[in-house]
Amino acid sequence: MARRPQGENKGRGGDDREQSDIVEKLVSINRVAKVVKGGRRFGFAALVVVGDTKGRVGYGSGKAREVPEAIRKATEHAKRNMVRIQIRDGRTLHHDAIGRFGAGRVVLRAAPAGTGIIAGGPMRAVFETCGIQDIVTKSVGTSNPHNMIKATFAALQSLRSPRMVAAGRGKKVAEILGRDPAAVTE
Repeated sequence: MARRPQGENKGRGGDDREQSDIVEKLVSINRVAKVVKGGRRFGFAALVVVGDTKGRVGYGSGKAREVPEAIRKATEHAKRNMVRIQIRDGRTLHHDAIGRFGAGRVVLRAAPAGTGIIAGGPMRAVFETCGIQDIVTKSVGTSNPHNMIKATFAALQSLRSPRMVAAGRGKKVAEILGRDPAAVTE
């Protein structure tokens, strides 16, 4: 088995230029305990959200005995699991969405320009790293950050742009948006 030279990581994770403009946000850090024969052994669990502020975002969790190591593991996990989100005009959603995960349920609503990010806790970190600037949200059910983030990602991944809908139906974007096709020049 041939070994790759140090620093060459093609095929696994992409190149480093793409990773340089990634924003990381620590959502939560939690002390966890493992009961062993001599007592309790403490460790830390971290939850991190990363994004490029241009529509790509991911989340990850990591556990370790030390806080910096848990954050590093969570960040690596988040970078590996990044997804592309459909954003309208580079600032908001195309349509409203509901996401569910466990007891967590989130409602995401598109907002006019200048509204800002009206979201609490873990959801705010997702929108800031994703690049969404105008959104109104409501979290219903749990306040557990893991379930809130997973419900938020479920809602974001259910979004579809008018172009995607038109391609699926075999129509033009103007027909989907309800505009007169003769008046629209593409």
